[in-house]
Amino acid sequence: MVNIAFANREEAAQKLAERLSPYKGMAPLVLAIPRGAVPMGKIIADALGGALDVVLVRKLGAPGNPEYAIGSVDESGHVTLNPEAEGVADEEYLKQEVRTQMDTMRKRRAFYTPIRAPVDPKDRAVIVVDDGIATGSTMLAALHAIREKKPKKLVVAIGVAPQESIKRLERVADEVICLQTPAWFMAVGQFFDEFPQVEDEEVIRILKT
Repeated sequence: MVNIAFANREEAAQKLAERLSPYKGMAPLVLAIPRGAVPMGKIIADALGGALDVVLVRKLGAPGNPEYAIGSVDESGHVTLNPEAEGVADEEYLKQEVRTQMDTMRKRRAFYTPIRAPVDPKDRAVIVVDDGIATGSTMLAALHAIREKKPKKLVVAIGVAPQESIKRLERVADEVICLQTPAWFMAVGQFFDEFPQVEDEEVIRILKT
């Protein structure tokens, strides 16, 4: 039996904002992973007096099973592969999948922030937000991309994740804040009573405010 951890993303964001209160007044840059984490990022950024933007990363799907992530890629083209990737995908497939996902990110960036460049994380406290993670490959890709831009501090803030995934993130981030680390984990949505899909239109509306 799964214990529901949060009523919705709003509750998770409010709890994360409380845990992140030491960053209030430091004008942190809150980077949300679209689409689900963007409403959470807005709540956290407002609570901390920070700026909000998105960090774009895409999972690399397995051959014949695109929902199963074998890795991820960020906007710069940096690829993070899961250990099992070598056994399920050859080099040519991976190259094509990376090209496909890079094209999707270029279109999404133009769609989300058409009239401004991404906010520069250099020398800032950066908080990367997601509602939850499973393997952590997407978050790892985001962290690698941001680290190359030399932030002052790199923080992960997530609602729920398996303990093993948290350990992976702790090797890359300066701080990892996770509200729930259940022993039995199937999917992020199982820990939220309400977990609706966030549409692109809502992301754009939030980024414009």
